[in-house]
Amino acid sequence: MLRGISLEVAQNEVVFISGASGAGKTTLLYTLAGLERPEAGFVEFEGRNLYNGSAISLARFRNRKMGFVFQGYFLLPELTALENVLLPGMIGGKPARQRAEESLAAVGLADRMRHLPAELSGGEQQRVAIARALVNNPEIIFADEPTGNLDSKTGEAIMELLLGLARDRNKTLLVVTHDARLAMRGDRQLHIKDGLLQQ
Repeated sequence: MLRGISLEVAQNEVVFISGASGAGKTTLLYTLAGLERPEAGFVEFEGRNLYNGSAISLARFRNRKMGFVFQGYFLLPELTALENVLLPGMIGGKPARQRAEESLAAVGLADRMRHLPAELSGGEQQRVAIARALVNNPEIIFADEPTGNLDSKTGEAIMELLLGLARDRNKTLLVVTHDARLAMRGDRQLHIKDGLLQQ
């Protein structure tokens, strides 16, 4: 449960949220990302109160403005890497094959587009997830423990990739991690404990 959190994130800022398991990191991320309605208070994104309006309008807004990378890659197993990356565009009614191919190339998977998730390593699956998060050219990327399922070397490479892409493309990036070493890589590090932000 979150308690009295007041937080501002600037455009193009890279913010890491760290804390122990159960501290409220994921709840905070999901609340900021329009995935979990707060019981009190509000979340404002570019002047818009995220939770004012219908679930459908919020879903459309998320699809257009936000990208998501999770610990579990959430790729559809029966779809190829390319088809998985095409999904956000299809949901938004604008499937753009060229954009999806460029997005996969940007994460180093130009030669793996036709592969199913089961034919890819964990690191490659997370790269597909990053390509999918970027395909609609969102303003902000939310990443929840993006290296949690990966060995340290692969995790380091994935974090490097995510940070590089966010900075190259002037994206705002919010990352939840329990890895204190990784959390030092951002412009700012926030620590959450028992639902409270530690200043």
